[in-house]
Amino acid sequence: MPTGVLLRAADGEPARAAAPGGDAGATGDSARGKHDMGEHQANRTASDTGCGAEALDSGRGTAADSGHRTAADSGHRAAAVKADKAVKAGKAGKYARVERERRFLLDRLPAPGAVTVARRITDRYVEGTRLRLRRVERLDTGECTYKLTQKVPAPPGEPGAVQGLITNLYLSEQEYARLRAALPGPELTKTRLSVPPLGVDVFEGPLLGLVLAEAEFETAEDAETFVPPPGCVAELTDDRHFTGGRLVRTGREELRDGLAGYGVALP
Repeated sequence: MPTGVLLRAADGEPARAAAPGGDAGATGDSARGKHDMGEHQANRTASDTGCGAEALDSGRGTAADSGHRTAADSGHRAAAVKADKAVKAGKAGKYARVERERRFLLDRLPAPGAVTVARRITDRYVEGTRLRLRRVERLDTGECTYKLTQKVPAPPGEPGAVQGLITNLYLSEQEYARLRAALPGPELTKTRLSVPPLGVDVFEGPLLGLVLAEAEFETAEDAETFVPPPGCVAELTDDRHFTGGRLVRTGREELRDGLAGYGVALP
């Protein structure tokens, strides 16, 4: 497995790949636990500090560079440094990051012995926004995680694994319940099976029979050199019809027609 491939924790958060000879399943769970530490703490998004991914980059500039920045840039830099320190101290949630992901259509479910953990995911796509409200239940323990996600898509027509920018804000159960009651939108339910380095999504309802695999990457080179998984019928990375935001509004007949284009028939 390429070192730049990220293990997909079953709640959708990527984790760094295990070191050679390590326990990949344990590594994915460990990374997920690291993300969950922020669930009951005061999480802030990059927008709270008035700066995004570019501001984080500016916070890494040298002292010499700072002499050439405007007053506004300096303010952004100071806010980014403060945010970065908060993240390292465990006092803030995950900031916007580039999402590099490849998606594949599978013709079968993974072998049970290959699955390290399974979770049931319910996603609400909030009407008129780029926000997604997610509930994740680990099937073996009943443990639940809640989060609000914003996805800013890459510009139309941009090829490759870059999906855009993603920001996650972890919630308490009470916060999730309040937001779910207040924010309308269609919901999508699926079971995510962790098969490192993949997350395999098995869909329900009108999407029953659809099985997708996803892999996330640290760099463009890692994404380009990744070898598709066994049982891969087609790559769907550039097919926006198979993103969550589109699938949540996809009916049975539309799915049937879409899969027929890849030579797959629904049961």
